[in-house]
Amino acid sequence: MATLKKTSKPLTVNPLKSSAFMGAALAYLGIDRTIPLLHSAQGCSAFAKVFFVRHFREPIPLQTTAMDHVATVMSADENLVEALALLCGKQKPALIGVATSGLAETQGADVARVIKSFRAQYPQYAETRVVWASTPDFRGGFEQGFAEALYCLIDQLVPEKAFSTVEREAARNLNLLCPAWMTPGDQEALAEMVEAFGLNPVLLPDLSASLDGHLGTARLNPVSQGGVSVAEIENMGSALATLVFGRSLRAVGDLLAVRSGVPSIQLDQCLGLNATDQLLMTLAVLSGQPVPKQFTRQRQQLQDALLDSHFMLTGAKVAVAAEPDHLGQLAGLLNEVGAVPVSAVCPSQPAWLAELPLTQITVGDLQDWEDEANAAGAELLMTNSHGAAVAARLKVPLLRVGFPQYDWLGGFQRVWLGYRGARQAFFDMGNLWTEHHEHAIEPAPYVSRFRNDIHAEPGAGEKDHEHTPCLCQ
Repeated sequence: MATLKKTSKPLTVNPLKSSAFMGAALAYLGIDRTIPLLHSAQGCSAFAKVFFVRHFREPIPLQTTAMDHVATVMSADENLVEALALLCGKQKPALIGVATSGLAETQGADVARVIKSFRAQYPQYAETRVVWASTPDFRGGFEQGFAEALYCLIDQLVPEKAFSTVEREAARNLNLLCPAWMTPGDQEALAEMVEAFGLNPVLLPDLSASLDGHLGTARLNPVSQGGVSVAEIENMGSALATLVFGRSLRAVGDLLAVRSGVPSIQLDQCLGLNATDQLLMTLAVLSGQPVPKQFTRQRQQLQDALLDSHFMLTGAKVAVAAEPDHLGQLAGLLNEVGAVPVSAVCPSQPAWLAELPLTQITVGDLQDWEDEANAAGAELLMTNSHGAAVAARLKVPLLRVGFPQYDWLGGFQRVWLGYRGARQAFFDMGNLWTEHHEHAIEPAPYVSRFRNDIHAEPGAGEKDHEHTPCLCQ
């Protein structure tokens, strides 16, 4: 059990936390032909959109109800009804995902009632599904907002229907609940692993098809392109099982199991050698097939990478700052190679935070992280691009992880999952450590002025001995 330490500062300096409704918007973007709609002021959504565009380097279909000062004080119900009607009429999306900001929640918006009113006023838009999630800024953060959106998608789209064992085995579908820290590259690698066992992966959300950085046919599209369809979400009850990745989605897996009767398998640790072993053995049991030979080769490659990198990383002091679930994943990865997390900081405190494989966790910001890293003499830093200034001040290398990554190409697509992902992570950590810890001798080695066999530079050694008497006199 980790010891929790909460900062007592009256304000946040150099924030690590991202808004919960941004996490919900990311979850909605993994569903095909979807528009995330933020029930907020225009500036809130514009700020979120900048984060997404800089991270993915793609146009992001993000809309807002544009609450102004009058709507905030009086009522913003009409803003939401108008926005839903406009989007349904012009864009005809398969799904509109509504996420509330702190402004709307403080104002007391009853989103469920407003959606019912919209349905009564505009029955012609019945084909467009509308899902809403409560994601105020003052409750949780990016990871919790992402999980809340997935919970609401299951709650509002998956019917209470039990499929027979014969129907499930015939479909050979496998539900994969993917947390906020999984990149599109991670999800693509995960789907390939499942397909190698002859199973059909159903990812929720599926960012590997919508935000993987591909060139689409349309120049600019107002809805998400690719991802899991609404029909596939509604049919998740026909799967053999549900794999729940990470601690942040436990409640989502439990809800799906209760709603559909599909067995839920919890995989708390997902990165590294042991976690990949557990995942592959689980897939082998579910599919009734042996582990394909290519994974044996990849496992041997990871073992060799551990052997090569342990010279640099075993005992290395690492400071990590990330969302709670992601923090636990990175800690497990560091523990496998023997690195020492000297600082672990996350922006929020879920109920399971003390379960993470760490000695101490600080609930705070990047200033707390910088102070702890500096005091402990950290040799490697791990956080998002907001930690670049900290790395420059401390003169310590930074491995970019998490969201957002706006100053490094391809960070959104990087693969951490599986044997290959862990192998590359250890190589990158080892290379950064080696680059920063060159074993050069500084200052230059002393050469005696009495040695004639070494051609020293004029004056070498004289400064240190200008007051030392010559022993030969």
